[in-house]
Amino acid sequence: MATLFEPITLRSITVTNRTMVSPMCMYSAKDGVADDFHFVHLGRFALGGWGLVMVEATAVEPRGRITHGDLGLWSDEQIAPLARIASFLKKHGAVPAIQLAHAGRKASVQRPWEGDGPLAEAQFRVGEKPWDVVGPSALPFDEGWLKPTELSTSELEQIKDAFVASVRRALDAGFEVIEMHAAHGYLLNSFLSPLSNHRTDQYGGGRDARFRFPLEVAEAMRLAWPDHLPMFVRLSASDYVEGGVTIDDTVEFAKKLRQLGVDVVDLSSGGISPKGIPPRGYGFQVPFAERVRKNAEVATAAVGLITRPEQAEQILSSGQSDFIAIAREALADPNWPLHARRTLDQQGSDHFEGWPTQYQVWLSKRARVLRELDAPVTDGDFAGVK
Repeated sequence: MATLFEPITLRSITVTNRTMVSPMCMYSAKDGVADDFHFVHLGRFALGGWGLVMVEATAVEPRGRITHGDLGLWSDEQIAPLARIASFLKKHGAVPAIQLAHAGRKASVQRPWEGDGPLAEAQFRVGEKPWDVVGPSALPFDEGWLKPTELSTSELEQIKDAFVASVRRALDAGFEVIEMHAAHGYLLNSFLSPLSNHRTDQYGGGRDARFRFPLEVAEAMRLAWPDHLPMFVRLSASDYVEGGVTIDDTVEFAKKLRQLGVDVVDLSSGGISPKGIPPRGYGFQVPFAERVRKNAEVATAAVGLITRPEQAEQILSSGQSDFIAIAREALADPNWPLHARRTLDQQGSDHFEGWPTQYQVWLSKRARVLRELDAPVTDGDFAGVK
């Protein structure tokens, strides 16, 4: 069996293979509530053979949304639709996971297809008004963006409590993995970076001080989450801006996360500044996962233009990461793991191991028909056809 399809056990949870659907914001919720779109969008990944399916960044309070369309888990009324999703994922073989997040100074913006910037007149006309945004310091993300209010220490406690309350709701909804979002310039990431954190109290200044609040949140989440269930953290390994977070900083932070009981660090990069542009290329973020796995001695998930089964297998078999986390390629092919298994395990053309039982007989018949059609065609095959 290919390494990609070996199971992995984290605490009491066994993931059937090393594939993971990364959290991807769909910006399609109303008042933070998941609907049928989210159910079908996420459910199809379980049918597609993914080992772990992560629900998109889910805000722990209303002002922590990126857009008006973000999912939320700040209210008990938001639990039931997510529980329906978690139940379906688990029933069909995928581990249900959810990313809990706060957008910080990058909140209150347009959906990507509306412009992906500050809210404008088009949103105002349909009643979507901006809200006050917050951050470690009163520094806007970019020119023209809302200026955040610097959070007081009492407000930091309130946000920590909001993360904990959302953790408990995630448990009530039936999720088996939670992920703390501390990447891409959102609130917790903005505390880590000296580019966005200019505080002069115990939460700003040197590296350890900038680590303090995200670590407090991680510890509180871990204590609220049952000991038998795993916890992930997503990080931006590098800001790609001089004076910002480096991979060396990330390794040290990951060591502290491991000590708190975090099981997997999910390594992305960038997002703290519009000036920080990653150098794109296939697997361009995999070295971050490898470095953290080796130096921080914690399991990692690799991301970043991983598109081919052979590429994913090489990453895992060479010890660069423990999971392959895929986003846009999963949208293009929700059955990516099933196709990858046929490629890597060299299954016969009419063998469909791992596909839903309801699909297997029809796909086997289809394979036989296609094989027959690929045979050389003679004039006699069309006798009587006009």
